[in-house]
Amino acid sequence: MFTKNDQRAIAAEFLGTMFFVFMGTGAVVAAFAVSGGLDTSALIVIAIAHGLGILTAVAWTANLSGGHINPAVTLAMIVTSRIKPTLGVVYIVAQLAGAAVASLLLKLAIPKLYEGSLGAHSLTPGVARPEALLLEVIGTAFLVTVVFHTAVSKKGWGNNAPVAIGLAIMLIHFALVPWTGASVNPARSFGPALVANLWDANYTKDFLAAYVAGPAIGALVAAGAWMFWRNMGDDSLEPDA
Repeated sequence: MFTKNDQRAIAAEFLGTMFFVFMGTGAVVAAFAVSGGLDTSALIVIAIAHGLGILTAVAWTANLSGGHINPAVTLAMIVTSRIKPTLGVVYIVAQLAGAAVASLLLKLAIPKLYEGSLGAHSLTPGVARPEALLLEVIGTAFLVTVVFHTAVSKKGWGNNAPVAIGLAIMLIHFALVPWTGASVNPARSFGPALVANLWDANYTKDFLAAYVAGPAIGALVAAGAWMFWRNMGDDSLEPDA
């Protein structure tokens, strides 16, 4: 069903997501171990680590798979016909599997005293699900818009697009970490939640609202805007694959 190039792309999405999630969640665990909780220094470390993590992961997988490293990005590419649906679904499975392996490796590699919830996302007390949903929608729409206009557009940043994407992730983390943990990536949320076994009824509802529905809706909003601009005749936009 899949060509050798497809197989290499799927492997790249698995490995790229695995390394990104390991480094991102590892930074969360390390920051909390040093600071004792989320303070200004921990927020800075977490934001920079995720920004640099996605920058490097996208940079080295871009020529292999397109450098999605995020089911929300893959969903947007499916909707805009940038990737075949079947291959896109397998990308998402590979991303989720890579995230789960990353969290398992982190659990095995650090002392149990410090592992906590392995950097899993959770809503800050007082943040309601609709608020978390809206934050994740906005953050993901911003991220996917940056991806389209720097990595997909013919007049985008080309080989430098990972820099813009990394900066977008960093900004999103500065804005969202204190409230939702800043997912904008269901795989990043799924891996540590699975391995830390956080699935009580309340967490599951939070997860589905903020970390699945939020990124999915945000991706669809960005994809819809992209198709609108394309249909308006903007010749800077890459035609459908």
